[in-house]
Amino acid sequence: MAELLRMRGIVKEFPGVRALDGVDLEVRAGEVHCLLGQNGAGKSTLIKILAGVHRPDQGEIVFQGEPISPANPHQALRLGFATIYQELDLVDGLSVAENIFLGHEHARFGFTRRGHAARAATEVLSKLGHPEIRPTTEVGRLPAAAKQVVSMARALSHDARLIVMDEPSAALAHDEVANLFRIIGELTEQGVAVVYISHRLEEIREIGDRVTVLKDGRTVAVGLPADTPTGELVSLMTGRTMEYVFPPRGAGPPGEEVLRVEDLTGPGVSFSVRAGEIVGLAGLVGSGRSEILQAVYGARRPHGRVHFEGRPLRRSGPQHAVRLGMGLAPEERKSQALLLDQSVTANITLGSLPEFARFGWLDRARERAEADRLTDALGIRPADPERPIKTLSGGNQQKAVLARWLLGSRKLLLLDEPTRGVDVGARAELYAVIRQLADQGIGVLLVSSEVPEVLGLADRVLVIREGELIHEGAATDLDEHAVLDMIMEGSARA
Repeated sequence: MAELLRMRGIVKEFPGVRALDGVDLEVRAGEVHCLLGQNGAGKSTLIKILAGVHRPDQGEIVFQGEPISPANPHQALRLGFATIYQELDLVDGLSVAENIFLGHEHARFGFTRRGHAARAATEVLSKLGHPEIRPTTEVGRLPAAAKQVVSMARALSHDARLIVMDEPSAALAHDEVANLFRIIGELTEQGVAVVYISHRLEEIREIGDRVTVLKDGRTVAVGLPADTPTGELVSLMTGRTMEYVFPPRGAGPPGEEVLRVEDLTGPGVSFSVRAGEIVGLAGLVGSGRSEILQAVYGARRPHGRVHFEGRPLRRSGPQHAVRLGMGLAPEERKSQALLLDQSVTANITLGSLPEFARFGWLDRARERAEADRLTDALGIRPADPERPIKTLSGGNQQKAVLARWLLGSRKLLLLDEPTRGVDVGARAELYAVIRQLADQGIGVLLVSSEVPEVLGLADRVLVIREGELIHEGAATDLDEHAVLDMIMEGSARA
């Protein structure tokens, strides 16, 4: 395969930080080139340079044998680069078709050809295996997985020679990931190159051809085969050898019942969570897992009954839930959990501001001290609590969301995809923190699309399919194949 793209000695500095320090990347036509690295390693900065969002301070970019320097995203698209970001850059107030063709609208004599655009959008959505997504639907009304499909359709609507996919499977269900891989295979057969970023190393082996590894803004490996042993890849990313080990489960029995729900989102969805217990919800995206957490938290009106510490919840709403001692880490951190223009400190203390108030005034020194402590405890990087949280990598933003609920007296944590977009090193740290909270007597209700994560971290597992609870049992009595069979078949194993 001929070389399509070469990036040499790429350097990029931001105030107070050197994000890239001489990064190299080579991509061939028709290959899937996987880009690995921990959060903060420089992956996002590198692809934003390629996409024309940032200009490099040093280095060269050669595309199809010609030096280039994309000045903006529109120019990058014209050159043949399309990017699907982890944090989707869609416009919620526009329709699906308008988002897909944003910037290259179907128009004639200055007028938008809506019918033509709708038919073209249906065609590209059908190619992606999702003809059920209507081109006239407002994007803001779509679930996360459907938004990811629209973002992919937007990239495919351009005549791109290279497509960058940043964590494309993070919001997709198991069968949708298989469809994604099918699409990638079709693209590479046509000579299109795909730069694939993922923290799921099993995907790298399944879909990848070669691997480049970044660490601390530098290239530490170029062009490795995709079947490089996991231990070697993790060692390159972290600078140390690491095993995929979940913290040991609590030795003693769980405490008193913290949460009990009855017929929550439909008949039969009834379960409980006890103090010191981690209960995992396994199921496909769209099965109703997130809706269960939202109903308990009061962000969605429950159809059934919710009991907290033995008392029925007659009042609902997130503020009431926080006062009772609940905390929620939602699935979409940027749109649902973070104040992006505020500091790390402000985001961490957001759920506990009354604890830092005296006579109506915030004790800024004590607020900063607590943020310093949690920033250090969770390894949030850069270790600057006054830094705007929007400048942190996705994994470090997720740590800050979790840190928010380490303050105050919490009795129940609701965690929706707590490790999405988090690298392997940070995952181990988050697992340890979650287990430590449970050992302190906090009940945890956990949603994750990764079945091994649910089985490795939870004490008890609930399998959800299409809004129904089809199995409940100890995590140690299940394996990944058994859970996937139940999810796909729709019935519990005997």
